[in-house]
Amino acid sequence: MKHRTWPSRSGASRFSSLPFSNTGNYDVSTKDSTSKTPFKSSVYSGSSIRRCSRASSDSTPSGSSSRDANFSTLPYDILAKIAASFNLPNLQAASLVCRSWSEALKPLREAMLLLSWGKRFKHGKRSVRPNIDKALDSFLKAAARGSALAMVDAGLIYWQMGEKEKAIALYQRAAELGDPAGQCNLGIAYLQAEPPKTKEALKWLYKASVGGNARAQYQLALCLHRGHKVNCNIKEATKWYFKAAEGGYVRAMYNISLCYSSGEGLAHNLQLARKWMKRAADHGHSKAQYEHGLYLFSKGDLMKAVVYLELATRAGEIAAARVKNVVLQQLSASSQDHAMLLVDRWRGLPSC
Repeated sequence: MKHRTWPSRSGASRFSSLPFSNTGNYDVSTKDSTSKTPFKSSVYSGSSIRRCSRASSDSTPSGSSSRDANFSTLPYDILAKIAASFNLPNLQAASLVCRSWSEALKPLREAMLLLSWGKRFKHGKRSVRPNIDKALDSFLKAAARGSALAMVDAGLIYWQMGEKEKAIALYQRAAELGDPAGQCNLGIAYLQAEPPKTKEALKWLYKASVGGNARAQYQLALCLHRGHKVNCNIKEATKWYFKAAEGGYVRAMYNISLCYSSGEGLAHNLQLARKWMKRAADHGHSKAQYEHGLYLFSKGDLMKAVVYLELATRAGEIAAARVKNVVLQQLSASSQDHAMLLVDRWRGLPSC
């Protein structure tokens, strides 16, 4: 995947904001733009007083208090909201708790099937031709059954179509159901609003970050680092950069390397800076590939230097091409061919 040169060196800071992306799994979710209450599927209308049956008194362990919580008594609609962001394995496990839970979660299990078909239509998987309209229809049907995951996917399609209000509505519904991807995308959407809704954006980015969403952690770190309409807090920013980097977010890996290299927010440590730069390069960050290639060249490791510089060149780093040509002149023809073969076979490490 082609990476733009990032962060930009044109400004006073080497850090730049993350361009809003519509790809990948950390996707944008949806919610009604006017609704401030968690989304309730029509499937559950009139069932808010329905509760799961209590466990038989014979099954209660001796000595247990009568005040102990009995989760089998949860109302259907509460249970459905709790499980709205469950993936299929967790949903199936919850459905095995008792017959009433299985009944309450049936709409969400149906939603998972619709979600699966939606992804097939969106990406053209399993002998299914890509059809964005059918994908959206499947996602919306799954969202109507209460799936926050489907709300996010439907929101992504609306965002790509330019129907941002519908996308934000879906993101917000998913966010209020506690889905970290929905919270993240809602926060980013608010940052891009005209004018930006910074306070609301930070609220949702923080919730998503606490929920473990690496993309949200990175974006929150950028906001704290740059101090754009928020108090600059570089130490707090580096904390979230670190969490995002450890979660596999490649741009955060690159920024952590810059922080260690410059001593900004972290103690100056060139060894750790190089470690994170290489990690970012191995995950496909083109700027990191260029800089790591330069480091290898300075150390005299010409073969590896050429590999990283060629990877950066193919990703669009013009400066890397010039350095690569200098290094190639110092290698034999067979070494040059071997280096290009290594590049052709190179596969980046998975990142989120």
